Amino acid sequence: MNILVTGLNHKTAPVEVREKLAFDGEKLPEGLDALKGTPGVRGCIILSTCNRVELYTEVSEADVVKGRIVRFLAEFHQLREDDLRGSLYFYTDRDAVRHIFRVASSLDSMVVGEPQILGQVKDAFEYALSRKCTSMVLNKLMKKAISVAKRVRTETRIAENAVSISYAAVELAKKIFTDLSDKSFILLGAGEMAELAVRHLISNGVRDVAVANRTYQRAVELATELGGRAVPFEDFKEALVNTDIVICSTGAPTYILYKDEMKELMKRRKQKSVFIIDISVPRNIDPAINDLDNVYLYDVDDLQEVVDSNILERRKEAERAETIVEEEVAKFERWLNSLDAVPTIVALRQKAEEIKRAELRRLLNRLQGIDDRQRQLIEYTISAVVNKLLHPPTVALKEDREDRDILIAAVKALYGLEEGDEETDNRHKRE
Repeated sequence: MNILVTGLNHKTAPVEVREKLAFDGEKLPEGLDALKGTPGVRGCIILSTCNRVELYTEVSEADVVKGRIVRFLAEFHQLREDDLRGSLYFYTDRDAVRHIFRVASSLDSMVVGEPQILGQVKDAFEYALSRKCTSMVLNKLMKKAISVAKRVRTETRIAENAVSISYAAVELAKKIFTDLSDKSFILLGAGEMAELAVRHLISNGVRDVAVANRTYQRAVELATELGGRAVPFEDFKEALVNTDIVICSTGAPTYILYKDEMKELMKRRKQKSVFIIDISVPRNIDPAINDLDNVYLYDVDDLQEVVDSNILERRKEAERAETIVEEEVAKFERWLNSLDAVPTIVALRQKAEEIKRAELRRLLNRLQGIDDRQRQLIEYTISAVVNKLLHPPTVALKEDREDRDILIAAVKALYGLEEGDEETDNRHKRE
């Protein structure tokens, strides 16, 4: 198969490691181009979210290219290879297909059944496709992964009462503030996950909603949609003086709020409790703020405890989803195996076409005085005969059967197709 997954996620690496490997901003196009240029990589896709960074590749030889991809990650992010090895995992061939299907179906997510990951997988695929970084096999694989995820959501209840990181954030807020109806809230940034958190808060009673975004017009639009008010981004620290709940997702490359600043704000707040969720990767809020009294700061990793209880509720539906994934992995594997026969089928049809043209030319040269309609009828009849003769071996070569290799060898020998070299075969498989 030669499909290789290289990655790390919330299970294998803490947020401080994941944020160092994030492909955000200009890093994504640069990373894709550099990865595509790695020797042995035929196609690639980069999935980079707050909970995972994964490289999906079709490679010439997994054991050899694996080390090159680790080296690429280290050099691209200016890290040492030894710093990565304990966090990285690798999947090849059938295991790689299964992993990608499980990721798209949210079976590998921090919150099983969360809906965001499918959109992120689609975006990652479409972006790589737009930069011509994928391959025929990867295109088929990712389209299949998307369809598998949709099947899982249709045939199971895994997405009912959907939970997500944003939902987990609200659950934590409810533990700190029993009643949310009299609490004020501010959203810093306007990412999809952060917007979901706002909607969860509103559904749980929060009425005083403010939005701060670097693009003020976007803040106005979202605040209007949510029934809240917009705050200029440069004024958000002043707004924190009278805010109980903060969710930050700005995408800034550095901290936007430091411990000393928050310490001064807490004095002005008269030490009134404040709940802050930083779901940005890299983090946007100084972790040292958590040392201050009455400040409750959580990042995406801190949401794991809330998430675990949701996973238990969805376990039964997840088991049904796993069965669907296994069925689809088997189907995809059969399709991949069928590619072994493609070069032989192509060569067989090419040879038949050459014979047909030669014999047709010889026949038409001997037939004098026929009109165009008669000529077309002869050509149609000969083509029909050739197609009917080719149909049985073509169908047999495409079938999922244990003796496929023997059948391919037999067809090559019977029809004199042995001259096709391995490189030609590989080219046909990729095209």
